[in-house]
Amino acid sequence: MPFEYLTNTALEDVVRGLLAAVDERAKGLASELVPVPEALGRVTSEPVYARISAPHYHACAMDGVALAANVTFGASPTTPVEVSPERYVTVDTGDPLPEGCDAVVMVEDVVYPEGAGPQDLGSCPITLLAPSAPWSHVRQIGEDICAGEMLLTSGVQISPAALGALLAAGIQEVPVKVRPKVGIIPTGDEVVAPSDSPKPGDVMEFNSAIFSGMVRQWGGDPVVYPIVRDDPDAMRDMLACAVSECDAVLLNAGSSAGRDDYSARTVAVVGDVLYHGIAIKPGKPAIVGVADGAVVLGVPGYPVSGIIVVEALLKPVIERLLGCSLPHGETVRARLSRTCVSSLKHREFVRVRLGDVDGTMVASPLSRGAGVVTSFVKADGIMEIPQNAEGLEAGDQVSVRLLRSREDVENSLEVMGSHDPLIDELAQLIHQTFPEMSVASTHVGSMGAIVAAKRRENHCGGIHLLDESTGGYNEAYLERHFPKGGVCQVECVWRQQGLMTAPGNPLGIQSLSDLAERGLRFVNRQKGSGTRMLSDYVCGRDGVDTVRIYGYDHEEFTHTAVAALVQAGSADAGMGIYSAAKMYGLGFVPVCEEQYDLLIPDYAWDTPQVRALLEALRSPEFRARMEALGGYRVEHPGTVRRRY
Repeated sequence: MPFEYLTNTALEDVVRGLLAAVDERAKGLASELVPVPEALGRVTSEPVYARISAPHYHACAMDGVALAANVTFGASPTTPVEVSPERYVTVDTGDPLPEGCDAVVMVEDVVYPEGAGPQDLGSCPITLLAPSAPWSHVRQIGEDICAGEMLLTSGVQISPAALGALLAAGIQEVPVKVRPKVGIIPTGDEVVAPSDSPKPGDVMEFNSAIFSGMVRQWGGDPVVYPIVRDDPDAMRDMLACAVSECDAVLLNAGSSAGRDDYSARTVAVVGDVLYHGIAIKPGKPAIVGVADGAVVLGVPGYPVSGIIVVEALLKPVIERLLGCSLPHGETVRARLSRTCVSSLKHREFVRVRLGDVDGTMVASPLSRGAGVVTSFVKADGIMEIPQNAEGLEAGDQVSVRLLRSREDVENSLEVMGSHDPLIDELAQLIHQTFPEMSVASTHVGSMGAIVAAKRRENHCGGIHLLDESTGGYNEAYLERHFPKGGVCQVECVWRQQGLMTAPGNPLGIQSLSDLAERGLRFVNRQKGSGTRMLSDYVCGRDGVDTVRIYGYDHEEFTHTAVAALVQAGSADAGMGIYSAAKMYGLGFVPVCEEQYDLLIPDYAWDTPQVRALLEALRSPEFRARMEALGGYRVEHPGTVRRRY
C-alpha cells in the first residue's frame, strides 16, 4: 500500500488552525525599550504619544525679516510701505520668532534703498510692496506634532520617517515587541556545512541561511542549531531544547515518507502533530505541530518547497506574534506564455519571470522542480494554480504576486529563445550601462523565439535554425512563419557547435555514429531547439538511427546543463557549443560553425530595452567577452541582416 500522509488539508484551514494554536503565546510576547535610532523595522508594542510639540517654539520658516504683520497692511506696488530698522528683525530659517513679531517676510520680497542689499538688513530701512498676513512664514508651536498626540498605534513597523517623528516629539526610547525567536534545526546524515569541494553524496546545508534571511526580513530573530543526524533520540533532544528557547521551530527536513524521515514522529513525541500533509505544491509533506507552547513546522528539505512552506506558514505566525501585518507584495495581472498542467489535489505555487511586452505583462513559468533554488533567484513573481484545477492554458490571464518592484519588471528586457551564455554577458553589459534595466531570459529554443514573437510575448530571442535544403540559417524559417513581415533578423555571432566529451576525449568519440555503434551514452537538447535540429540533421545525413543512440531523448534546456552532465560522467557526449565545453574543461569535437542571430519583433524595436541591447551588442566590451568565452566569431553584431 502506498504511503499516505495523515492529512491533505487546504492551506487556509491549516493557517487558521495554526494561528489559533499560537494566539496564547502571542498575548504573552514580551516588550522592550530600544533607543529610537536603533528601532527601524521594529514593531511597536503599545501606542506611542508625543512628549513635546514639534516645533516646540514659534519658528521662522524663511530667511528674511520678522515683524508685526500690521506694519505691512496697505502695502502695494503703488502704495509701498517703508519699515525702519527698529521695527523689524533679521532672521534665518529655524530661528525663534522674536518677541512682538507675528510674521516673516521673505528676503526675496524686500526692497532695499539704492546701493544697499541683504547684507545691510538691520541697519537700513526697507520697503515692502505687499502686505503679510499674521503668522505667514511662521511655523507655530505644534504645527507638525502636538504634545500628547498619538504618533503610532501598537503593532506598527517603525519606518525611517517614523524615527524622525519620534525624535522630534521628544521620545528617546520606544516600546517594541521582542523579536520572536525562530529556531532552525537542520537534520540528515548526508547534510554538511557549505563548502566549495563537497564529496559525492554530501548535501550542503544552505536552507538555514535562506530561512534565517526570511525570518530577519519579517522581524524575527533566527537561531540556527547544529546539524542533527538521522537519529530519533538526537532529534528529540534537539527539538525539546529548541522549543524551550524559541517561539517557533523549523525542523528541516525529514517531513516526507523516506526511511530516515523521523520529523513527524519526533514532533509527536515532544508535542502534538496538528497536520501532516498540506494541499499545496511544492510543500505537501509539511508538518504543523505545537510543543511547549511553541509552533513546530516540519519543513521539506528541497529548498523551493521549504521557501514556499515557510512563507505560507511561518510568516503569518510571526505576524500574529508581533501583532502586525507584514508586506505581502503587489499583485499584477499577466498573460501566461505557455500552458501549466497541475494536479487537482493541490494548490500550486509556480515561479514566473515577468516582462512588460508591447504594453502587456507576460508571465513565463520557470522550472517547477522543488530543488531548483535558482528559480527563486530568477523569479519576478509567484503565480498560484487553485486546488481542483487541472492547470492554466497559454494565453490565460493570471494573477502574479510580485517578488520585486513593478518598476524593475517594466524595465526588464524579455528574452525568449535559444540558450547561449552570451545572453548572460549581455545582461551584465546592459545593467552596467543602464543600472535601472535587467534581463529576464527564458530558454525555450529557437522555435520558442518564433512562437513568442508571434504571440507578442518577448522583446527578442536567439535563433539558429538550419535549413537542411540550403545549409543556410534562419531566413527560410522566418519567411515561412512571418509571411507578412513584422520582425528583424539581427546579426549576433557565429559559434562552434560540436560534441562535448570527457576531458581529452578518452573514448575517442568522433561522431554521432560512434555513439550508436558503440552503445555510448548521449544527452540531447529539447525538441524545438536549434541544437536539437542540428543533431537530427546530422543523424539523418549520416544515416544514424537515433533509436540506437542511448539517451537521445534525454533532453536538457541549456548548453551548460548538457556540459554539467558530461562532466559528471552521466553521459559520454552531448551536442553543444564550444564555450560551454571550455567552461567545464571538456573535450570538444567540432561539427559545424553556425549562425546565431537575434529575432527582434517590430513592436519591440523602438523600446528602451532593445535600444540598450543593440548598444551592448555593438560595444567593444561585447567582442572582448566573446573572445574570453571562446568558440565565437564576431563580425558585425547589432546590424540588421534582414527585415521581414
